[in-house]
Amino acid sequence: MSSKLQVLTPQNSQIIFIDQQPQMAFGVQSIDRQVLKNNVVGLAKAAKIFNIPTTITTVETDSFSGNTFPELLAVVPDNDILERTSMNSWDDQNVRDALAKHAADGRKKVVVAGLWTEVCNTTFALSCMNETDYEIYMVADASGGTSVDAHKYAMDRMVQAGVVPVTWQQVLLEWQRDWARKETYDAVTSLVKEHSGAYGMGIDYAVTHVHGGAERVSHGKRIGPNPAK
Repeated sequence: MSSKLQVLTPQNSQIIFIDQQPQMAFGVQSIDRQVLKNNVVGLAKAAKIFNIPTTITTVETDSFSGNTFPELLAVVPDNDILERTSMNSWDDQNVRDALAKHAADGRKKVVVAGLWTEVCNTTFALSCMNETDYEIYMVADASGGTSVDAHKYAMDRMVQAGVVPVTWQQVLLEWQRDWARKETYDAVTSLVKEHSGAYGMGIDYAVTHVHGGAERVSHGKRIGPNPAK
């Protein structure tokens, strides 16, 4: 059986964030950049909930790209940041060593979110797969390219080579798998409320208007209606 038929689990996964830096984000045109950052941070929080080993790597921080999104670093404040000169993360030995350490524990499904899709993500994915037995799961909506076409055709090229395309919420829910897993239930639903847009709004609505629960924030009095005379 192909190992790609095995779903992502908290035990078989690790994650790498590649060049989630402002100068790289400035060039992204394939996705709204605020949505991109929301999805990147949501994915990082998902990895933290399930204790997924996380690698963060950056390129030319001081000379060009700027510091990693602070919202991402706040999720994993103790993580080292692996600095590179090469656009291809696989060219850096520290990156290889970090991934290999976790792969040795059976975590050969490598979830990837990076900028740009057509450069840093593609070269890393192809090079990594060419030299290892790791599987690459490319998070399409936590990555971005310099145009819609650049992102699309990079994703197509990677898929042709065997990369598995996923989205950030898909990864989150694949790790959760069963709502009976109560040890992560509250954290997952809290993450969804914060980062999953309409899905999170729906949970809030269900809690208050279907199940009669309390609102999750306190607020001032609701006054009115008071039709004008």
